[in-house]
Amino acid sequence: MRLGRGAPSAPTPPSATGHPSRPVRIVVIGDVTTDVVALLKAPLAFGSDTPGTVRTLPGGQGANTAAWLAWLGRQVALVGAVGDDDAGQARVRELTAAGVRCVVRRCPGVPTGTVLVLSHRHERTMVSQRGANLHLDGHDITEALAAATDARHLHLSAYPLLDEASRTAGLRALAEARRRGMTISVDAASAEPLRQVGPDRFLEWVADVDILLANADEATVLTGKANPHEAALHLARVVRNPVVKLGRDGAIWCEGGTGIYRVEAPTAPVADSTGAGDAFAAGLVAAWVDGSAPAAALRRGCELGSLCVTLVGGRPGPAPQRAGNAPESLSR
Repeated sequence: MRLGRGAPSAPTPPSATGHPSRPVRIVVIGDVTTDVVALLKAPLAFGSDTPGTVRTLPGGQGANTAAWLAWLGRQVALVGAVGDDDAGQARVRELTAAGVRCVVRRCPGVPTGTVLVLSHRHERTMVSQRGANLHLDGHDITEALAAATDARHLHLSAYPLLDEASRTAGLRALAEARRRGMTISVDAASAEPLRQVGPDRFLEWVADVDILLANADEATVLTGKANPHEAALHLARVVRNPVVKLGRDGAIWCEGGTGIYRVEAPTAPVADSTGAGDAFAAGLVAAWVDGSAPAAALRRGCELGSLCVTLVGGRPGPAPQRAGNAPESLSR
């Protein structure tokens, strides 16, 4: 199914989106970082100077997705780890103010994660120091999910799975969610770490999850297929609903190994592509847990991804305070 292009949709008040008065509580597990975003005014000149603008912003794939979910009015808890430093305190304050319930452990003597983002037009390259994110462990996951008795959906950023130091946390999250009968979505996170881990191992870990999100490069790494449609069909042998993100060209959803849905992204002026995939994940997951059909969920994901690229950094603006979604920090 192909939907026409249009201008990026303006932010829609959650009361107008048609989701239930008590939306599904979602638990997000993933990284919390400080992003140092360099907006390059020209292609990177290796070994020389490149003009640009540098900004320090909140980031992290898990944290970004949680912030967008809260912006949509969702009841969302983020499970993660930060350092016992000023940056960690600031990142938790920002998420709490955005309406995210933070179940975040402070790790003494370890810095909060930092990512250097080199962004030029539609592309960005990242240099990551995961810092405290590496110290997220299985006990953190078990305690968080035991406390979230009303949570029905788990969204896992794959970064914890892709690094050996935090892998126990990622695997525990999948196991606990399955045991509790939660629906599960996983974001494949990044092509090079997937390549290092190996596609067979990764697909064994995420086998039979409800939704697997991967961009075109990640899907190619996981399947060996450069054609996004072929990659989606291949992934449908392993997970229930693979979604392949195509950036400016929208996204593909493969349902039941046969039905293919394609939605094009709204045209949007690109300020920075950082976090667009995280916003896409939030829009798609929020729609899907409400019972939206694949095309509608894809459309919502593309709308948020297109909105995100008009901003600098991976987060939405401040969300209005809403009943039942009061900010609460459970950091420890």
